[in-house]
Amino acid sequence: MKTLLSLLLLTAVTAFAQSDQVALPPPASATPPPAAEPPPPPPSIAPGSFPGIRIVMTPEEFAKAGLSGLTDEQVGIINGAITRHYDHTIAKAATEQAEEMTQQAVAEEKQKSWLAHVGLPDVMSAQWKNEPGIKAKCTGWATGNSFKLDNDQVWEGVEPIRMELSGHDIEIAPRPNGAFDLIVDGKNTTYRVIRVK
Repeated sequence: MKTLLSLLLLTAVTAFAQSDQVALPPPASATPPPAAEPPPPPPSIAPGSFPGIRIVMTPEEFAKAGLSGLTDEQVGIINGAITRHYDHTIAKAATEQAEEMTQQAVAEEKQKSWLAHVGLPDVMSAQWKNEPGIKAKCTGWATGNSFKLDNDQVWEGVEPIRMELSGHDIEIAPRPNGAFDLIVDGKNTTYRVIRVK
């Protein structure tokens, strides 16, 4: 933070010295510095704003920088320039960080497979044998070939399911290439199923 303030102060003082509006006092070699006096108390500072160069610099630094001969108005102009530059820099950095986070979130979302989007293990990109199945109880039929589970999911058979599922323990087991098998009461039925809800 000190490095940033020092850099901002140096930039502001250089720009201020080149301005035609305010004349800086002559160099120390031409005119001896005025007698060391404590700087006047700073004006009231709004919360969160730059406190002013009289606050961030020691009296010695303030004098060595050739700022002791400036009026309160001239110091205020420098403070205002530093504040504007600082606020612009912070706002720009915050905007860039927000854009980067958004782009990263979008990229991560795009990388998800359709399985991840419906809350299932990504068996297309992972070792499907190590992926856990979904275990639930069948609460009844939704339509002719689709059935409801007690976790609110609805699954449908790829081919006609010719057995009663209501009230039975169901497991949806991952298979290669993103397929799923229907297991009823611990027995594989060889029925392939897909999730519809």
